[in-house]
Amino acid sequence: MQSVTTDEIEVRVETRFLDEHSAPAENQFVWAYDIEIVNHGAVDVQIVARHWTITNADGVVEIVNGPGVAGKQPVLASGERFSYQSAAPLDTSSGIMVGHYVVRTGDNRLLQVNIPPFSLDSPYEDRSHH
Repeated sequence: MQSVTTDEIEVRVETRFLDEHSAPAENQFVWAYDIEIVNHGAVDVQIVARHWTITNADGVVEIVNGPGVAGKQPVLASGERFSYQSAAPLDTSSGIMVGHYVVRTGDNRLLQVNIPPFSLDSPYEDRSHH
């Protein structure tokens, strides 16, 4: 599990390769990632947006922007946590995801909260580079 804390907001990520949802012969590889966001600060925070940069093994970059997380814009009071799971499909057997959330604090500041970069690794060697 990777973890990073920005402005007293901790983001933890755990990933796993979903063999049963992947089709290596068709260059379809899918990972699940679990994210937990913990508010260690004294002020309420609301997650208002997310921004991901996903890079596959060929260096192709996909940018994903959207409101909130998992269809919600949760508010985390001091000491509270919010967890969700999502999935990342790629057409290569590995990749990297980096990103951040935008949160609004109870005293109306906007903060960028980093998500720890994580690699998407599978047991399959990428044959597209031979």
